[in-house]
Formats: sequence, structure tokens, C-alpha cells
Amino acid sequence: MYKVTLIPGDGVGPEVVDAARKCIEATGVKINWEKVDAGADIMDKYGTPLPDKVIDSIKKNRIALKGPVTTPVGIGFRSVNVALRQKLDLYACLRPCKWYPGVRSRYEGVDLVVVRENTEDVYSGIEFEEGKPETSELINFIYASTNVKISDDSGISIKPISRHASERIIRFAFDYARKNNRKKVTGIHKANIMKYSDGIFVEVFHEVARDYPDIQSEDKIVDNMCMQLVQKPALYDVLVLPNLYGDIISDLCAGLVGGLGLAPGANIGEEIAVFEATHGSAPKYKGKNKVNPTAMILSGVLMLRHLGEEEKAERLENAVVRVIAKGETVTYDLGGTAKTSQMAKAIIKNLK
Repeated sequence: MYKVTLIPGDGVGPEVVDAARKCIEATGVKINWEKVDAGADIMDKYGTPLPDKVIDSIKKNRIALKGPVTTPVGIGFRSVNVALRQKLDLYACLRPCKWYPGVRSRYEGVDLVVVRENTEDVYSGIEFEEGKPETSELINFIYASTNVKISDDSGISIKPISRHASERIIRFAFDYARKNNRKKVTGIHKANIMKYSDGIFVEVFHEVARDYPDIQSEDKIVDNMCMQLVQKPALYDVLVLPNLYGDIISDLCAGLVGGLGLAPGANIGEEIAVFEATHGSAPKYKGKNKVNPTAMILSGVLMLRHLGEEEKAERLENAVVRVIAKGETVTYDLGGTAKTSQMAKAIIKNLK
């Protein structure tokens, strides 16, 4: 019996998490779910979207299935997702993007894995607000140190990239490639411009690559990589990136395989892992029972694999594949009329 923290989230989170939970349980795996709440819906009650009991539960159980939560734009709490990753040191964000027969897409056969560094870069949260004394002090320091004048009405975000964080995420990507019979790892950066931050990332990438002679390796500048993925995604396999680029590229890759409704995710640390769909909370669809549960269910597949339940994970993924291929009980984004719960029931019926 596994003990797993269950975080329904807000917006469409409770609907897709419920669908995923039922599909996971239908494989026969024995899980004792410990439900805890996070997100916008509990702000009035707790004064925060991320109560301490959520962190405590995940630390205790070491594994969680999490629904999407709403992040305010420009104001308030920075992000539940970012806070979880930083508090629990979930340094690796794993986002597979795989096309399944029956999905409407401009591309077929795409099978990419995005490995995103989760703990630093501009998502570190080191920011200086416009007009604050400390911001003016920083602007003056930069001018004195570099002779570069930043406008006084600027807000500033700091982008740290370290050797330590770069090495462990890059090594994670190569280890993943080796374990999963992947042939190539591509390191993505903007070191031609950001020589002292992205420069570290690409330098460490080549250092680590030498330890994996069985895996092809190459580096690509991020803007060129976007074009390459749109033109010829079949040339790529595992992509490893700093935090911001990883966030952007993973959405691009999701678009190649049919959209965010099909994109699962995992946030993995040395001892703790949190599994969640790549998509957001989509509050306008809250309670309508119409969004695609596939991304959340496939996140459950990743969780089962993480637990060592490979056979059950394979059965669940194959059931998803069968339902999508038939196209009879799928949600609107897949060309069908099924509700979230109806698609989940169809997946359960197709478990073999």
C-alpha cells in the first residue's frame, strides 16, 4: 500500500484529478490518498494558497499527485508551483510530449522529452520593484560597475545560473536518456548573449556529456531550437534547458502533439516527486466537466512508473491510447463531445 498526497488544486483541477485518481485505482494499485488543499479557493480560509500542511504531507509521503492551481498575474503570491519546487528542491521538471494516433495535430510521430531545471534562473524570485530605494541602489551599483545605465523606472529580475544546478539537471537528462533507451540529448541555451549565466549551462553540458559516450549530444541556441522543433521535430529526443526556456519550450512541444491537454509532467528531487499536468487551472471551465483529463491521467502514469509499477503504468497508458485512437469518447479538443468523467470511464473500460 502506497501513501500518496493528493492535491486537487483549483479551477478544473478537482475534475481532472478525480478522473486521474479513478483511472490509477482501476489498474489495481493500492494507494492510501492523503488529501490536502492548495490554491486560490482556500485563500480566504488560510490566508495563503500553500498552507504548511501541504508541504508537511508531501515531505512525509515523498510523493504527490497535484492538480493545477491558479497563479495571480503581476500581483500577490508568486506561484504555488514555483514555491513547491523550491521548498522541496524538486530540481527536475520532466515533461514528455508524445503524439498518439487519433490526435489532431500538424505532426505525427513526435516523441520528445523536455527536462527543465526547476530551481533557479529568473524563476528564483529575486526581483526589485520599480521605484523602491533598493532598486535605485541596485541601478546605481550596476552603473558604477559596468557603465550601463538602467532607466530609473525599471523593475529588475535577477537570473542566477549555477554550476551545481546545471550539472545535476543535465546529468538527470542523460541518466533519463540512458535508462529509457533514448538516443540523443540536446542542451538548449542563449550563451551567445548571456555568456556568464547561460555560458555556465552550456559549458557544464559538454563536460557532463563526456561521461555518456553512448548518448549523442549537441547544444542549440534557444531561438534556433524553436524553429528546428517546428520544422523537423523528429530530429530531437531529450531536451535539457534552464528554467525559463524549459517552461516555454515544453508548451511549444505540447503544441506539436495536440496541446496541453495531452502533456503530463513530473517534478522530481532526490527523495520527493510531485506529479502534475503541464496545463494550468483554466478557471473559466471550472465545474463544466468538459476539459481533457489525459494530461493528468498520463501524469498518473509517470507516477506509477516512479513507484516501480511499470506493468500498471503500461496498461493505463495503453488504455488512454486506445480511447484516443477510437475517438468515440473523447473531449471537445480531441474532436469529441464526451465529458471529463465520461472519458475517464472509457479509459477504465479499456484497461486490459
